[in-house]
Amino acid sequence: MRVRSSVFASFCLILEVLSVALFLRGFFPVPVKSSFSSKSKLSDLPAEPFTGSSPNLSKVPDPLFKRVVIVLIDALREDFVFGPNGRKYMPYTRHLVERGSTHSFVAKARPPTVTMPRIKALTTGSIPGFIDVVMNLNSPALLEDNLIWQAKTAGKRMVFYGDDTWVKLFPKHFMEYDGTTSFFVSDYTEVDNNVTRHLDSTLKRDDWDILILHYLGLDHIGHISGPHSSLIQPKLMEMDDILKKIHGSLILKETEGALPYLLVLCGDHGMSETGSHGGSSAHEVNTPLVLISPAFKRKVGMEKPPTVEQVDLTPTLALGLGLPISQNSVGRLIQPVVEEASLRDQLRFLHLNGHQLSCLLKDSMPAYEKEEGYEQFRVAEKSHGNWLKLVVEGNTSEVLNNMGKKVLKQYLEALRVMSAALSKQMGKYDMYSMVVGVVLVFQFLLLLLLAMPEALSGASEVDLPVSSALLSLPFYLLCLLLFSVHMLVCTSAESACYFCSLPWGLVFGAVALSSALLCILVSMAARKGAKPPGKSPSRASGGGWSLSELDILLLAGTAGHTLSLSASSFVEEEHQVWYFLLNTLCLVVFQDVCRKYFREHSANIGVIGCSEDEDCLPPSKEGDAVASPLTDLGVTGADSERWLALATPLLTLACCRLLRSLNQTGVQWVHLPDLGHWLNSSEHKTVLSLLAAMSLALIYFLVQRRCSWVSKIALALGLLGVYSYRAAVGNVVLPWQHSGGNMSKGTMKARFVYVFILGIFFTGSKDLLRSQVITADARLKSRGLWEIYSGVVLLVALLFRAHNLPVLCCCLLVQSLMAQFIWKKLHYDAAQTTIMHYWFGQAFFYFQFNIYLLCHSLPLKTVEATQGNSNSIATVDISVGFVGLESYVEAPAVFLTALSTYAGPLLWASHLICYLSSENRSSVAVGHGCYCLALLRSVPAAAYVVLVTALRYHLFIWSVFSPKLLYESMHTLLTAAICLFFTTMEQSGSSSRP
Repeated sequence: MRVRSSVFASFCLILEVLSVALFLRGFFPVPVKSSFSSKSKLSDLPAEPFTGSSPNLSKVPDPLFKRVVIVLIDALREDFVFGPNGRKYMPYTRHLVERGSTHSFVAKARPPTVTMPRIKALTTGSIPGFIDVVMNLNSPALLEDNLIWQAKTAGKRMVFYGDDTWVKLFPKHFMEYDGTTSFFVSDYTEVDNNVTRHLDSTLKRDDWDILILHYLGLDHIGHISGPHSSLIQPKLMEMDDILKKIHGSLILKETEGALPYLLVLCGDHGMSETGSHGGSSAHEVNTPLVLISPAFKRKVGMEKPPTVEQVDLTPTLALGLGLPISQNSVGRLIQPVVEEASLRDQLRFLHLNGHQLSCLLKDSMPAYEKEEGYEQFRVAEKSHGNWLKLVVEGNTSEVLNNMGKKVLKQYLEALRVMSAALSKQMGKYDMYSMVVGVVLVFQFLLLLLLAMPEALSGASEVDLPVSSALLSLPFYLLCLLLFSVHMLVCTSAESACYFCSLPWGLVFGAVALSSALLCILVSMAARKGAKPPGKSPSRASGGGWSLSELDILLLAGTAGHTLSLSASSFVEEEHQVWYFLLNTLCLVVFQDVCRKYFREHSANIGVIGCSEDEDCLPPSKEGDAVASPLTDLGVTGADSERWLALATPLLTLACCRLLRSLNQTGVQWVHLPDLGHWLNSSEHKTVLSLLAAMSLALIYFLVQRRCSWVSKIALALGLLGVYSYRAAVGNVVLPWQHSGGNMSKGTMKARFVYVFILGIFFTGSKDLLRSQVITADARLKSRGLWEIYSGVVLLVALLFRAHNLPVLCCCLLVQSLMAQFIWKKLHYDAAQTTIMHYWFGQAFFYFQFNIYLLCHSLPLKTVEATQGNSNSIATVDISVGFVGLESYVEAPAVFLTALSTYAGPLLWASHLICYLSSENRSSVAVGHGCYCLALLRSVPAAAYVVLVTALRYHLFIWSVFSPKLLYESMHTLLTAAICLFFTTMEQSGSSSRP
């Protein structure tokens, strides 16, 4: 069966996306959970380890606290309280830490450090899965055993004010609540006032037992301007005053003989040096935990706070309130909190915590009896029983007291080891689904590689032996074998995987697909071995493979980048690899230009990298050139063309160097100041305004050439709207506007731009439909494509910050220069052009700014936090999802966030479609481009699924490799959509040709 290269590549890539999705479904682990569906109950608690008769041995000791108030300040870094600036930022809290009845700790949060997983960790004591990052956008109700459910079951009356994530996770659990959205990051005032306004009336009442306050303002300031902003100190002082008010009210309500209160100050996660969070840097994972209660001893000075795990708060609060510990908690009791209780109660608390951890250990590890922590717990439990027997008998000697302290130490060590073992396991991977996904990904990659000579030939068709494979005996034998393996795995006692839960029809289809692919691969490999491959774009007319320096660079660079992904440091600093490859590419292109214009004197210069079968272009003519704004400058002579061609690679190098200085990215040097810091300072706002205006003018000049007059007008008005929007939010100034003028959110101006974007898209789509349905006009189709491309450019310009408009400008300038003087004049074939577009797109992914920062109505002196894209989730900019929105709306917010994140690759891929589908390019070029894109994404995807599978139990997999895997998956999905568009354009292009 013969199919076109583009159709074949699209088919492979779509199925590969599904295979990667299956792999991801198995890779993102189900957090460590007990297999028991019921939740912990007081009646299920074990008795004290004593065989004699004694009353109340199976009950939890009496509660230590009557009331608990939890003040959770989002993105509260530990140095905001314990650091050198703690006395300045939060003076009252710092006084309590140094001189009050408090216990202070540095609570370490596990990545991913985003809000919803952290709330789950605080309430369940478990380690949330990485997939909770996605669920953070729309949190479902939490069905897992948790502290809030236990408190409600025990009759505790709970009140909540703050982040509405709590209300979504725990519906109908609070007797009173008021939730505020956490995603509208431009608001850092009202979001906290909505919490504080309830305080006075609530603190006066006695009808509640647990009060939870979740303040979001500090987190929003971090997203807007970073941890060193002038807004940080006033916000922290506001939080300090709130804590002082709550503490004073609790002291006034304290009565003689009643149980004491407990006031908890904590953060869900920290804040990086750029104001973001989601990663695993020290500032993101280290949060303060201050426990305030008259039950504690008064401090006599500042001590270095010890480190605990954030999940340790869950069993501590549960036991302090007389509640069972959540079944899936991996935390351990914070012993200083109960040190004022009797030794028997302390040991009882530790025994209950140890019993819960040992049960979870049994349920999650088959060889739990060999675990060191489990053995230590059994020893401590036995010693506890012996000690308790002596206590019941009335022994009060000092030896008994020392024996009890020894038992306490044994328990603490056993809890530490068991908690560490459960935390290290992280979760249960669905290995069967992962293996099936890996096998399918590799089969599609091998299919693409074996078909490469035919796919890149002049005919641009692939001959697939589908019929012979489906009618062969090995196909049916493989189906039976694989289906038997599936039945065996799914019916095994310990099997619980997603692939087994799929309908039998889908499973049989996947089995048949894998079997057919294997048979096709064997047939194609045998065919290749039986006869020499046909001609390909890389084959010279004289026979034998002939690779130019450019071909070698493109192949070696792509392979080298794939190999570099195996090291975590190369993943963290991947931008350096792309910068190096891009600079090397420019030098090789410069060499090709010199060879063409200065070393070859023959009039008929051979086509570079093009076979005699391919629809190659004749020597360049002025009329054949891709439409470019440079023709308006009078660049028509041969000499001018020669020097402009020579200048193009050098100018590209200069642009890349400038963009590297604009935004820092990666890990090692992200904290260093860059040109973006300088431009965003209030002292240089006039310079930024001029730069933004010049960039928008040049963007119009570069894009408008290929558009109709209607789209030109819409584009011009839209770019004016972009500048007006930036002026409204305070990034730039208008000539008649004072620098300290009133600022707003710019909602109406952004919506004004959206209207013109939709108008341009409508005009381009209309031209495309006319070219396919009414008239077979290649020029009309080309104009429609370029108009849609201009609409994408306008949308990206709206989303980009003012100081990053030069990034977009340089991107368009490089595209125009390369298309006019390099790809066209040097006759690079579709494969070479596609790989170059891919490299540029990857580099501009890191050039562009993308970090939670959007200055909405902020009178800031400086904007501290600017950086480029990286492979960290902390650099995903959710603030652009609210451009033109008054409140959080999920669909447009997700779309705009994804578009902003992948603006670089999207712009270059869109340009590739327009360039290869232009009126004087053949359908063969479109097929070659689609095939090369599919291969470029399949190679790293296949390598990465294997690497992640091998390293799945390493802790750094969550901070480095998991975000990169998400980015790779999204890139693959984007490439699949582009290939589908390629295929559509090729089919329409073929039908429009006579």
